[in-house]
Amino acid sequence: MTKIIQQGAEAIISLDNNQILKNRIKKSYRLPQLDNKLRTSRTKSEAKIIEKLKNIIKVPKIIKTEDNQIFMQYIKGKKLSEYLEKLNHQQIFKQLGKILTKLHNQEIIHGDLTTSNMILKNNKLYLIDFGLGFHSHKIEDKAVDLHLLKQALEAKHFTIADKCFKTILKHYKPSQHKLIIKRIPVIESRGRYKKK
Repeated sequence: MTKIIQQGAEAIISLDNNQILKNRIKKSYRLPQLDNKLRTSRTKSEAKIIEKLKNIIKVPKIIKTEDNQIFMQYIKGKKLSEYLEKLNHQQIFKQLGKILTKLHNQEIIHGDLTTSNMILKNNKLYLIDFGLGFHSHKIEDKAVDLHLLKQALEAKHFTIADKCFKTILKHYKPSQHKLIIKRIPVIESRGRYKKK
């Protein structure tokens, strides 16, 4: 039996036979041929990123891809967005700093680092949903990844956000990490990122 567990602007996530099925949504404002091409290429790109990371960090195992769908392992754990304040968040974010080190050393940008895309299972942290992920060696892109994570923490977990982000940065050591961290306040100072 298929059960929808999340529906976003880009995809519907369902639980089907203890597997996760991610189905990219058709966009009626695009030409059907172009829409299909874009959805197929983004599906393949996401699956390739997850495959590349499977022996480097904890990510769901890809079972198969089919048209605009990805079938993957269901990680039965605690979604950080719902449980973070009740968990040992300092230990979790120490782990996350090390995970982001490995991620960025692979020149991969997650693109949507929020606690909704992190699951804790057996004290191991998994990153999920690489739908906005891409490859980049740029300091700017890595700094934006961290900046968006900081914003997400401040929005959802404001009582512990500052402490958690400091812990992440303490354990975040990719190549050029000093330059990446220095870039964050520059990004924050720009108009579109300023708090209103």
